[in-house]
Amino acid sequence: MTAVGFVGLGNMGAALAANLVGSGLTVVAHDAAGPERCPKGAAHARDAAQVAERTDVVVFSLPDGAASEQVAREIAGAPGRRAAHVVDTSTIGVAAARTVAELLAESGIGYVDAPVSGGVAGARARTLAVMYAGPDDACEYVEPVLAGLSDRRHRVGDRPGLAQALKLANNFLSATALAAASEAVAFGVAAGLDMGTMLTVLNAASGRSAATADKFPEHVLTGRYASGFTNSLMSKDVRLYLRSVREQGGPSAVGAVTASIWERFADAEPGADFTRIYPFVRHP
Repeated sequence: MTAVGFVGLGNMGAALAANLVGSGLTVVAHDAAGPERCPKGAAHARDAAQVAERTDVVVFSLPDGAASEQVAREIAGAPGRRAAHVVDTSTIGVAAARTVAELLAESGIGYVDAPVSGGVAGARARTLAVMYAGPDDACEYVEPVLAGLSDRRHRVGDRPGLAQALKLANNFLSATALAAASEAVAFGVAAGLDMGTMLTVLNAASGRSAATADKFPEHVLTGRYASGFTNSLMSKDVRLYLRSVREQGGPSAVGAVTASIWERFADAEPGADFTRIYPFVRHP
């Protein structure tokens, strides 16, 4: 492997591409918004096909399954394609990951399903959790790329879709905890408690979660609301989770409530930072 491609330079993608550059890999990147998003030290490509012509492995960081499928088709159809593997860090759902894997396999391209969790700050600190799944040979080949993305990597299965299932479960838990924490803190503040005091005690008690330990202290209490992840993306992820659960005939009572809350929030304030769910819950 001599060069890595990257397609999708949003908040998360730009941080991950910068990590690859920082790890010493040669990076060729593309984003539909233009070359301005290309991280320092990476070369810019005019489109995904050119990325595939100049690199051995292509990393995706895209908003949904439709985007991943479209870019996969562009890479598979690139006239002078060199890339033989794709690492998809997008959250696209179980079915979409399997569809993209099959599409790429028809052109002899290996696919590793590798969604990430930990936010933009985690990406920059290299503490992001990379959950990945795929055949042994593909995972072995792309290991230097995975290592370039983050110091925390977890192989969770031998076929695409399994990492997506774990990522959807993770985001459902994150979304539920943040919505529940917002209701609980709103209750306490309305009763006369100080938010900082509440968080200190909750984090020393059984109510502690990533919402009370990280999201509230860093973004709600400070008024920053700048996690780099939008409510629209969280709503999309929870919908994907709920759809997948129902397709398997699993329990979805809590999932339905969580999905409804996030859908209402995303409809009311599309594109808002997802930590702004607190003021939305407090004053719907």
